[in-house]
Amino acid sequence: MPTASAAPAALRDPADEAEPAPRRRARSRLAGVSRRLALPLGSLLLFLAVWQSVAAAGTWSETLVPPPAKVWGAFVDVSTTHDGVRGYNGTYLVEHLGISLRRIAFGAGLGIVIGVAFGLVMGTVGWVRSLFEPWITFLRTLPPLAYFSLLIVWLGIDEEPKITLLAVAAFPPVAVATAAAVAAAPRHLQEAARALGGSRRDVVRDVVLPSALPEIFTGVRLAVGVAYSSLVAAELVNGLPGIGGMVKDAANYNNTPVVLVGIAAIGISGLLIDGLLLRLERAVVPWRGHT
Repeated sequence: MPTASAAPAALRDPADEAEPAPRRRARSRLAGVSRRLALPLGSLLLFLAVWQSVAAAGTWSETLVPPPAKVWGAFVDVSTTHDGVRGYNGTYLVEHLGISLRRIAFGAGLGIVIGVAFGLVMGTVGWVRSLFEPWITFLRTLPPLAYFSLLIVWLGIDEEPKITLLAVAAFPPVAVATAAAVAAAPRHLQEAARALGGSRRDVVRDVVLPSALPEIFTGVRLAVGVAYSSLVAAELVNGLPGIGGMVKDAANYNNTPVVLVGIAAIGISGLLIDGLLLRLERAVVPWRGHT
């Protein structure tokens, strides 16, 4: 007669018992990924349903709230050649986006490099921080449009004012985050490194920088976000080709579907870049969250 403990074993699937452990782990990971994707996909479908309902209700005209199908048609139009017209204003959507990403890479990249270097100096030299931090805070609070016109007067209407605007927008978040992280580096570890004969450069390289890297990466992500939010402002003047220029030009003609396509392209590319930065952070700073 079977015992009570043997009954559950008899109910187990023999296929599960025979399944190799790596395959079970892979199946478990796949189930976890599916669960993580279910909520975002569900929220997207709900958003599209609400959007379609609002557009179909007719409360607002299609100029203000175009239906999703019309926006999809605009996406196809700006991504292909139709009726002899190549994309939008002779440039495909992916080309507009690529030109804007290149501007962000140059502008935000320059601002990030300068911001990290300046933040290191501010965090290690007290009088430099006291002297420059109010100016950086002042710059950080300025909206890009406040000084873009001045950049145009100084640098013209070509690429220079756009790159400079993105660099100036990206600089303060990185500089402030780096300075704060460097100043908060553990004092006892710095003193231990000096006691072991480390020079000032050694202490900064081997103790301060590793301690500050997580916050520096946070500042970099913030800087890229600020640069993206400044993109349309940077391309207000002579921005075509460029995704921000496309949005501005379409808005001038009340072409709301193209405006929405451009906004979606900026947002999705921003999400992808932020995801890449997160992966880079996990690779460079694997100890974040574990110490």
